[in-house]
Amino acid sequence: MVIDMEMKENMILAILVFFPFAGAVLTGMVGRKSEKARDGLACFITAGELIIMLVMFLENRNGAVSYQCRLPGLCGMGLHFTLEGFRLLYGLIAAFMWMMATILSGEYMSNHKHRNRYYLFLLATLGATMGVFLSADLFTMFIFFEVMSFTSYVWVAQEETENALKAAATYLAAAVIGGLVMLMGIFVLYDALGTLDIAELFPAAQAFSGNRAVLYGAGACLLFGFGTKAGAFPLHIWLPKAHPAAPAPASALLSGILTKTGIFGILAVSCHLFLNDRTWGSLMLGIGALTMFCGALLAVFSIDLKRTLACSSISQIGFILIGVGMQGLLEENLTAVRGTLLHMVNHSLIKLVLFMAAGVIFMNAHALDLNEIRGFGRKKPFLKGIFLTGALAVSGIPLFAGYISKTLLHESILESGGAGLMKAAEILFLISGGLTAAYMTKLFAAVFVEKNSEAGKQAEYDQKKPYMNRGSSFALGVSAFVLLVWGLFPHTLMDAAAGLGGGFMNPSPAESGGEAVAYFSLSNLKGALISIVIGVCVYLFVVRKLLMRENAYVDKWPKWLDMEYLLYRPLLLGVLPVLCGIACRVFDSAVDIGVVVLRKTLYRDSPLPCERREGNALTEFLGRIMNALQAVRNRLWGRKKQTHKEFVHLTAAGVEDFRESFMIIQRSLSFGLLMFGIGLMLTLIYILWW
Repeated sequence: MVIDMEMKENMILAILVFFPFAGAVLTGMVGRKSEKARDGLACFITAGELIIMLVMFLENRNGAVSYQCRLPGLCGMGLHFTLEGFRLLYGLIAAFMWMMATILSGEYMSNHKHRNRYYLFLLATLGATMGVFLSADLFTMFIFFEVMSFTSYVWVAQEETENALKAAATYLAAAVIGGLVMLMGIFVLYDALGTLDIAELFPAAQAFSGNRAVLYGAGACLLFGFGTKAGAFPLHIWLPKAHPAAPAPASALLSGILTKTGIFGILAVSCHLFLNDRTWGSLMLGIGALTMFCGALLAVFSIDLKRTLACSSISQIGFILIGVGMQGLLEENLTAVRGTLLHMVNHSLIKLVLFMAAGVIFMNAHALDLNEIRGFGRKKPFLKGIFLTGALAVSGIPLFAGYISKTLLHESILESGGAGLMKAAEILFLISGGLTAAYMTKLFAAVFVEKNSEAGKQAEYDQKKPYMNRGSSFALGVSAFVLLVWGLFPHTLMDAAAGLGGGFMNPSPAESGGEAVAYFSLSNLKGALISIVIGVCVYLFVVRKLLMRENAYVDKWPKWLDMEYLLYRPLLLGVLPVLCGIACRVFDSAVDIGVVVLRKTLYRDSPLPCERREGNALTEFLGRIMNALQAVRNRLWGRKKQTHKEFVHLTAAGVEDFRESFMIIQRSLSFGLLMFGIGLMLTLIYILWW
């Protein structure tokens, strides 16, 4: 492998990607000797990754410098990494979240099996995720995307319970199918444009003179692959199952970061290949609206803590996709760009806080059902404050981070004119925001306000002290503090981050300067207030009245509406094999019929003047000679014991038996292995001799 000399100073990008992989192997080796040393080493590696990203962020926070690193020859086409504003921001967020999750893992995984395996794949997934975010082209992104899918699969299957293995199988199937479809799109796109470099996609698409349907087909394949990882409707089926099955620290990363790798891929396609394309923007808006509403609806009905948070992630991904769609529909799209980026960041930080808090609850209560964990946090003010910070932020309450990004997204819808489909999108946006407030209120009230129906269990919960160690307290406290401060200073922190990372999405040149948004004006507060009122009504009249029975939460979501078993499994395991079988039989029969027709018409056999009943000319010739020799024998020395065999028939039958025996030998595995061994031996002799 040769590295360009001019790129040596940027090898720090390769270190950011491959350092966690090396750390994963080292951690696995150390873990065989000392679990305490392994846990410390894992924290050291993630802290090192964070420090490197933080130094680079501080040196280049104005986004003026863009790093490049090429590794020619790797994986065929070579690997290409880059680091500019957006990647700088999300690399820092990923490193921060990984360090917090790793610190919590020390206590959370202390009583679990296969901890070595967990840390190995925890760090390997960090390297793969960094590889995705630092990718400069779609080929590099695909390589690390697939590595990330397989390493994170182990998170879902970690507990090895029946539900965990089923969820892992669903996750892996979605990842593999999505990856194959994505690869198909990459092939088509490279054939059409001749480049996979993200920065070159837009000019190459503009210069493309062929049928634009080819680009839409390639884009659809890429959207399928990236949308599967993002959890976009209707490809979200893995997400509500994988999050509850995985350990809580892994769930925080699955929801907060791994879904964003899918969003990153969607942004690369939407903001570079289909920049300012209204058709593509309308598609993204429609997918975003469905994802946003359906995820929120699922969360309202769920009575499992982590499943509710997982469905919430689906809904928040929908909010982000709304922003992606509006970028393509607006001529001046800076508001949509900033709203999209900030809601990505907000959702990452929010789900880090909420899933780690859920992990602390599970560590102590060993349950996730709201009826079982009810009242756990009544006398735990620290945990209550942390969970409340995340709940208020994701609900879009003013003075918290989620309010800022949702306000920007709402404003982008209003900027379109608010007529027709845009009005419907706005209504769905406000309703989904209300549903978010409703299900988060349900979670907070159940865990931190209401009492458990069993007095003994409630007393046990109230007396449980300490309920987490200092390391876990540090991870949760710092994460919640960052989220709180992040939302309290929107102009100082959030606008600066939007300015740093927004350039990746190619905002309109006319608005490149941008103006400060009056986040707390009456018109902007109005949208938040509408969603809050909807949330209060849903909580009081739907959650409390319809989804509770005898003061207990009831799961009333119809089981038959599970899309995996309603649609995907019947399609992939039932309908599709049958259709493929029918198609294969038709094609097979068509070939046979075609051969017969040709034999009867164009290639009809010509009649032979003296066609043999059996054998061939050689067997007949040998048979006649042997018949003649037999006649001579009978006349001369074999008169007493004459023989009368028909050697023409016997010779033909013998040759046919030999052919059948040889055919059986040729088709046997032993013969194949023998031929392979002979071929290999001759090849080695040739190589060594010549």
